[in-house]
Amino acid sequence: MVEVALHTPTAGSKRGAPVLSSDLALRAVPMGEDEHALNLLVEGVHCANCIARIERTLNARDDVTEARVNFSTRRLYVRWRGVADVAREIVDSVEALGYGAIPFDPDILASQGSEESTALLRAMGVAGFAAANVMLLSISVWAGLWSDMDATTRDFLHWLSAVIALPAIAYSGRPFFRSALAALRGGHTNMDVPISLAVILAAAVSLVETIGGGVHAYFDASITLLFFLLVGRYLDLRARAEARRSAERLLLLRATSALVETEDGSLSYIAVEDLSPDMVVRVAPGERFPVDGKIMRGETDIDASLVTGESEPQTAGQGISVFAGTMNLNAPVAVRVGRTGEDTLLAEIVRLIEDAEQGRARFVRFADRVARWYAPAVHILAAATFAGWVIFSVAGWQVALLHAVAVLIITCPCALGLAVPVVQVVASGRLLKRGILLRSGDALERLAAIDTVVFDKTGTLTMGRPVLTNYDEIPDDCHAVARDLASASLHPLSRAVQTAFGSGEPPADAREVAGCGVTATINGVTWRLGKRDWCGAAQRPAKGTGSELWLSRDGKPVAGFAFDDDVRPDAARTIDALMARGFRIELLSGDRCEVVDRVGDALGITKRRGGVSPTDKVARLRELEAKGCCVLMVGDGLNDAPALAAAHASMSPASAADISQIQADLVFQGDRLEPVMTALSVGARANRLTMQNVGLAILYNAIAVPFAMAGFVTPLVAAVAMSSSSLLVTTNALRLKRADPSETQ
Repeated sequence: MVEVALHTPTAGSKRGAPVLSSDLALRAVPMGEDEHALNLLVEGVHCANCIARIERTLNARDDVTEARVNFSTRRLYVRWRGVADVAREIVDSVEALGYGAIPFDPDILASQGSEESTALLRAMGVAGFAAANVMLLSISVWAGLWSDMDATTRDFLHWLSAVIALPAIAYSGRPFFRSALAALRGGHTNMDVPISLAVILAAAVSLVETIGGGVHAYFDASITLLFFLLVGRYLDLRARAEARRSAERLLLLRATSALVETEDGSLSYIAVEDLSPDMVVRVAPGERFPVDGKIMRGETDIDASLVTGESEPQTAGQGISVFAGTMNLNAPVAVRVGRTGEDTLLAEIVRLIEDAEQGRARFVRFADRVARWYAPAVHILAAATFAGWVIFSVAGWQVALLHAVAVLIITCPCALGLAVPVVQVVASGRLLKRGILLRSGDALERLAAIDTVVFDKTGTLTMGRPVLTNYDEIPDDCHAVARDLASASLHPLSRAVQTAFGSGEPPADAREVAGCGVTATINGVTWRLGKRDWCGAAQRPAKGTGSELWLSRDGKPVAGFAFDDDVRPDAARTIDALMARGFRIELLSGDRCEVVDRVGDALGITKRRGGVSPTDKVARLRELEAKGCCVLMVGDGLNDAPALAAAHASMSPASAADISQIQADLVFQGDRLEPVMTALSVGARANRLTMQNVGLAILYNAIAVPFAMAGFVTPLVAAVAMSSSSLLVTTNALRLKRADPSETQ
């Protein structure tokens, strides 16, 4: 680890004019011979264009081999060939673009996110309060145009609006003004530049009109537009914070220290960062493995759901590989260190999630794509209006400016801004009634493009919990003994026995043997509940096809317990319906191939793979993407989180791991799989309505703008026109509330 002095912006300093900070240093990490890497926290990243600009600038350097920005965490990862001191030049390049850069620290990110969220809430509250009051005053002015309101009363109401609106605009507009100023200082523009221009210009012209006793003022348009923009910025911040928590929760699975065994047998705790290959660490029951490595001594059961997605523990002994973040369940083991830190499988899963989120962040909603040319076009038209009236009219520049601002007001993107959100609100309500929670703003648009659905098995196509399937084969006199022995273990199959026979009382001398089962002496008889060979059985239970347990009495098997993971009750019907609508179906699972084949045969899924790692799942999704497929990933396990983030769209059941639910675009309730079909149907309908709404908004502007440029539009007409266009797109979106037969099978 090489530390390089960092100049970083501090409170009150100008972005792009860094101030030396002695307590911060860049941590350039050696990545091999003559190669280093750096993690930075970038400030001021608001959109996909910001990401592209930073990455394009850094990748243009000959010595940089990789540069990527994660939109959720604002983490910039840069890798380069050369000396560590290049880190200083990289920071300078980022700051020259108008963005702040400091060493990446999750704690700093969390505190900054909290502060930014609080600041946006305050600004939104001030803007909302001011907008409501100014709008009431404006309604009075508009009503007065049709009545006998005198000029003195009108001017008084305008001044009152100015007293309320101007301080509110100055305070609430700071997030946009600062961003726009930083972009201009960096020699480029962003979406905050036209926003700031529209708000400031409308307020300035309104003030000039008020001072001169003019008829029209636009304080209501300025502050109301600002309020709705702040609402969107706050929701975007909350969405990114939620996505960031997935990586944070994964990082909580990492151990912070390890018990190291030296050559002389002594033990000492050291930080995980200080571990190196070939060291030996001891891991006690209930602890997570701190590193990737192989077991040297001992045998235990491991909760490896992070890697395999399967809830059933795996038995591991000498020579078996273990991975950081997985849980040691029931016996102490000694592990020889293989990979540590950023080289572990857990760190790779975190990187997979961040890489996938980065790709997802580049997907821009349809309305946002329209807005890219819409906003510049509006300002060009407003400028053309001003120039035309100045050149071809004798009315003076004040009138020209008034007409230019009228163009800005009448083209205020209310209808365009509502085109997507109003459909999303209606669609969210429709989905919620069907037990589906929509978690991502652009998920509906992505759902409409889906042509391939990839399912995980355990907990997705199946219920994710073992169920005893041969209850009638178990002798009655074995029920109580099996129940009591099972009560001494936390193994999922033991819990399934308790579910079938009820909770019992563990025998006093009950002992769990790692990788084998539970044994105890009851009334002088030695009983065992566990693996087939440990209990002396020769074959599976008669009805057994999945997992199994045996009960033995003094070494002789007396009962075999067969378990299976039931498929969801409507899984076959849902799969058939999806295929009938033309969707391609695949099954990817970390479970054993024979189990995957059995489920695939039962549901009619011919494309399936078992024993798939998290990396393999992401690789398969990338392969499908390269072929032009748009994939919906449906999964529930920790190992599914990278694939859920990498897919074009994703769904997860409510029973899924927290990390998987955070990565998913939609979360569905209940034991049925029908919500997958419902979501795809609603997504397709919502996308059609969104495109219709955008078309209506553009049509409105195509009609209204020429009239505004010609000077025929008064503020009252503009207000009615804007309200009518907004009402039109809202009414169109409400059609989504009607049920559609394709939402069910």
